Amino acid sequence: MWREIRTESRAPSNPFLDPVFTTAVGQVRPSARVAVLQDDGTPVGFFPYERGPLGQGRAIGLGVSDSQGAVLRPGIRLDAHELLRACALSSWEFDNLETGQGVFLPHAVEELASPVVDLGEGFERYTERLRARSASFLRQTRAKERKLARQVGEVRFVYDARDPEALRALMEWKSAQYRRTGRRDRFAQEWIVRLVGLLGESEEPECRGVLSVLYAADRPVAAHFGLCSRTVLSWWFPAYDRGYARYSPGLVLQLRMLEAAAAAGVETVDLGSGPARYKESLKTRDVPVYEGVVVRPVPGGAAHWLGREPARAARRFVRNRPLLARAAARTLAEAGRLRDR
Repeated sequence: MWREIRTESRAPSNPFLDPVFTTAVGQVRPSARVAVLQDDGTPVGFFPYERGPLGQGRAIGLGVSDSQGAVLRPGIRLDAHELLRACALSSWEFDNLETGQGVFLPHAVEELASPVVDLGEGFERYTERLRARSASFLRQTRAKERKLARQVGEVRFVYDARDPEALRALMEWKSAQYRRTGRRDRFAQEWIVRLVGLLGESEEPECRGVLSVLYAADRPVAAHFGLCSRTVLSWWFPAYDRGYARYSPGLVLQLRMLEAAAAAGVETVDLGSGPARYKESLKTRDVPVYEGVVVRPVPGGAAHWLGREPARAARRFVRNRPLLARAAARTLAEAGRLRDR
């Protein structure tokens, strides 16, 4: 019924808003809940969330979820504060609220651009547009793939690999990247590692983990673990072996992935919010996502506001000022280097 409602609402089949993702989070996060909204005993909506101390709530899988919100049958009208009261929540925090979430949109404090790649017309049509916009990007990436094959060994790509060693390598590369850039290491958190493992075992066509690997001389040099529905691939954890950086294996992997995804029937690749040069090179358009929080006038809501909002406001201030954002990134990177010494 959850999926039926999503279909009726004509929302994208984003795997992060599929019940399989919520169920998987529930297996690794005991605070996970789902509110079932009913009209005369018939379910008309679902609201997944996590509940913390003093009823402080957050989007299900906050920190790794790239699409958030409630699943509501068209025409259902709700008040966000009343929904939170019914769920015994004093607040509900989100950072990737999908467009069309009218219940929560009035509580958004910032709109973010989430780049996507449209593949509905096929990979060849996409590369035509890419070549018209940046011919050198496509030419140079393919030249580096040929150079990788000449200097390292045969290059092969597997779109949906069942390779535990490659997954472990991906996590190690990603952890090193987080530390190097001074950011929180997501794979140092056991629940995220377990969540990736669960989703990697999923056979559900509307939400399953897909591990894509680029090999050179039968050795993984770049990999990506993402979530996929029948029509949407969500970009999630990409990384590469820095020993092969001069060949740009990450970009080679991305182009190979887009080609394979299009052949598999994927129409949209959601690259996720957050700045990155490669996203600007690959995207065909941006879709808006939103960051914010619903706060009820109760003690738990006040505690959330005092504990979280000053830091969130500071991040927004920096993010909206490019010079300051670049300086902050350099500072984080230097902190990461010092930490690794």
